Amino acid sequence: MVHLPPKPEHCELCQRAVSKLTRHHLIPRHLHRKKRFQKLFPKEELITRTLWVCRPCHNTIHKACPEYELGLYYNTREKLLELEEVQVFVAWLRDKPDDFVPKHRR
Repeated sequence: MVHLPPKPEHCELCQRAVSKLTRHHLIPRHLHRKKRFQKLFPKEELITRTLWVCRPCHNTIHKACPEYELGLYYNTREKLLELEEVQVFVAWLRDKPDDFVPKHRR
């Protein structure tokens, strides 16, 4: 049986104690069926490699680069934080109140 990581008390990127966290699959789910990803990662890792993040951080991750690149190159917390857009956003958001939600960014 596959055990997913437990839900923490804070966003795993900005570290804010946000009450509603979302699960970000570091290897996007629709890529789990692709042969390249099946060769690179064991099935259990495809399922369990996740982060709990707040909605603003989650949106920023998906705006930063295409899902294929996320799964192939940015599939750990450390690698995500190498993306300049994610790094800058997280640094900005980190000091905001826990209930702060940024206005829609274009």
